[in-house]
This record gives sequence, structure tokens and C-alpha cells, in this order.
Amino acid sequence: MAADKIIVVDIEKCLGCHTCKLQCALAHSHYNSLTEAVYGETKPVSRIIIDHIGNQPVPFFCRHCDDAPCMAICPSNAITRDHEGAPILLDNRRCIGCRACILACPFGVIKQEASGKNLLKCDLCFHRLQDGELPACVAACPTKAVKFITVEEYTSNKRRQHTEKYIATLD
Repeated sequence: MAADKIIVVDIEKCLGCHTCKLQCALAHSHYNSLTEAVYGETKPVSRIIIDHIGNQPVPFFCRHCDDAPCMAICPSNAITRDHEGAPILLDNRRCIGCRACILACPFGVIKQEASGKNLLKCDLCFHRLQDGELPACVAACPTKAVKFITVEEYTSNKRRQHTEKYIATLD
């Protein structure tokens, strides 16, 4: 499984089309198709938050922190991680609804379902990872703005981008 990978977003490529949210909701539902979900009795809910900073859409995902404050504060152990580097998962059957995790999350990415019944957070599509697939948001992004890469790949890309910008100023 891809325990060493993170979700990153190239903001310059993000169109704000919400395809990532749509596919996240569908991946976490019991429906097999978008048509079933649209006409189904219960509506699927995304674990992704898309805010706008000015006119720029910015998708936010759980960062699956190494020292996760949400997991540390949960009094019912509803938020857990199987092993170091694994995704942090939320078990609503164990959740007592205190919402301490919402207050503790430094990124504001744990949210309450509209019904108020369950809490939601990104789980990196754990079920898909186990099957060797990418998280639904990554697989669905039409511009490839949402990526699932290693920290090494991320830092290497950043160095390359910085170097390219620097070299362009020398001309």
C-alpha cells in the first residue's frame, strides 16, 4: 500500500470543476454509478473541501499527520491508524459525537455530515489503496491537478520548478 504517499494539488491546474468531490462522494457510497447516486435515496457525501481564495479554487484534504491531533484528542478511539504511515481512519460507529477532532484539526478538514449524524474526513480511499488503485479524487481529476505522490517526488518537483524559474531570470 502507498503509505509513503501524499495528496498534493497543483493550484495552477485546478479548474474548480469539483470532479474530485463528486468521485470522492461516489467512492464512499454504496452506489455503483453516478446515475444511481443521483437518483438514489441517500445522497453520497464528499470528504473533500473546496474553498475559494479570491477566484482561485483550493481543494483541501486530510493531511494524515504523523502526530495527528485529531487522533490524539479522540476520547472514544474512533480515529485510528493501523501503523505508522498508514491513513488515519474515522470509525463513526465508535464516534460519540463530541467533535473534539474538528476543533483539534489544524487544517479544518474534518466536517460534520449535513444530517449531523456522522463526521467525515478523507481516508485516502483506503479501500481503493488496498486494491492497488489511486484515491478517487486523483484518478478523476481531468487536469491532473490532484496527485498522489511520494514526499521525495514532491520535493524533487519543487526543486526543479525553483531551478527553472531561477534559470529563466538569467536570460
